[in-house]
Amino acid sequence: MFDLAIKLVLLVLFFGSMIVIGLYCRRHATDVNGFVLGGRSVGPWLTAFAYGTSYFSAVVFVGYAGQFGWKYGIAATWAGLGNAFIGSLLAWAVLGRRTRVMTQHLDSATMPEFFGKRFESRSLKLAASAIIFIFLIPYTASLYNGLSRLFGMAFEIDYSVCVIVMAVLTGIYVIAGGYMATAINDFIQGIIMIFGIAAVILAVLHSQGGFLKALESLAQASDGTVSSAPGVFASFFGPDPVNLLGVVILTSLGTWGLPQMVQKFYAIKSESAISKGMIISTAFAVIVAGGSYFLGGFGRLFADKMDVVNGVPAGGYDAVVPTMLSGLPAILIAVVVVLVLSASMSTLSSLVLASSSTLTLDFIKGTVIRDMDEKKQVKMMRALVVVFIAVSVVLALIQYKSNVTFIAQLMGVSWGALAGAFLAPFLYGLYWKRTTRAACAVSFLFSTVIMIANIFVRASFPALLQSPINCGAFCMLAGLVIVPAVSLFTKAPEEKSLARIFSCYDRKVTVSVKDSIGDKND
Repeated sequence: MFDLAIKLVLLVLFFGSMIVIGLYCRRHATDVNGFVLGGRSVGPWLTAFAYGTSYFSAVVFVGYAGQFGWKYGIAATWAGLGNAFIGSLLAWAVLGRRTRVMTQHLDSATMPEFFGKRFESRSLKLAASAIIFIFLIPYTASLYNGLSRLFGMAFEIDYSVCVIVMAVLTGIYVIAGGYMATAINDFIQGIIMIFGIAAVILAVLHSQGGFLKALESLAQASDGTVSSAPGVFASFFGPDPVNLLGVVILTSLGTWGLPQMVQKFYAIKSESAISKGMIISTAFAVIVAGGSYFLGGFGRLFADKMDVVNGVPAGGYDAVVPTMLSGLPAILIAVVVVLVLSASMSTLSSLVLASSSTLTLDFIKGTVIRDMDEKKQVKMMRALVVVFIAVSVVLALIQYKSNVTFIAQLMGVSWGALAGAFLAPFLYGLYWKRTTRAACAVSFLFSTVIMIANIFVRASFPALLQSPINCGAFCMLAGLVIVPAVSLFTKAPEEKSLARIFSCYDRKVTVSVKDSIGDKND
């Protein structure tokens, strides 16, 4: 009874603080700019943590860490390091400043709006909005599933109740405070994630006799279905480095094309804030992502507590991490529950805000409803937050009860389609004037068709691409080739338009110079 009281007290404190912050931030969410971007005045710490907590959810901590830790052993840590240095450090360095400058110059608040104004094409804006609407829904639904086993382990509460409570509370603070409430809550949730991950890793390794003893035990684990090589799960690259590389590419490079991630750069306060945010975000990713995959790498040490059939845990890969945590003290289990709630709610808030703003600003405004003033737009976005959360809850409950697929598969398809469609056009659109709207359209079409085909006719794909992870990584890399190739063979944009669009990077600054003795010829 005491153990349950500890868990409930932590949950009440956690939920209470989220709601208070949402209500406090109402004054920042009175217009579109404030609701969607926090007035473009968010500092480096809030932006960095918003980026990191949107990046890492229960999908990573429970789904990906469990699945890839089981498959690749300690080598799964490479995925976390890739997330930190490619998905965070390099993304901020390459995209941060140029995204912030050009989106303000073009007055775009969403990724579809950027495509529409950068390539002067309403069709591209509508197409991008449709892709986001279609593929963010299954991604959003997948967030809840990481909670199912953890709540089953920690509470005797029906999973449906947990999902509904989490969705309602997230909806309240997003609807009330918009992006600013999300950013502040993300900061608090990020702090919880950092300390929670560190505490759990130490506790799990301690239960196995310490790091060296755990590594030695992992080296003795074997599984003929993956590899018969001795010590392979404790090795540097693991049993399957090719497929591990696909995981690294999808989960790291993928952030460059995800609307809910890139949109964080739109809202940051200044250029100096971008430099600070880059370092903070990278450090956060090393701890949270690196820690999650590192922890999952020891999953096979708990195989005796799971029924393993043909090399796969009977409860699926999603059962690996909860099983690892089941023997921890009550206070640590409570911390883990709050940790996973933090990760899920932060990502959920980011996704529904991106979805509602995109559908309102890029699809409904000017297409369905011709005249929409600021107040109507904000009201519509708030209403759509409710709709998106409701749909995601229904899908999550259907998936849970029917056991349709693993977390990683849902997320892999969504990430592959979104990042494959948007990464290359967005990146080239920021840097290369020759990028054409036709190339952008081909990239959209290629990735969405490939990823939809991967869902329905997966068996027809080459063996390497039958995995949604590898297929998504392939779409992203293919886009980086397709966009410049198609651009070179299609009509170049007008020079006048390009001069106007790229003028934000080429502003001339006049400074005064003082003469000194000897500067002029006598």
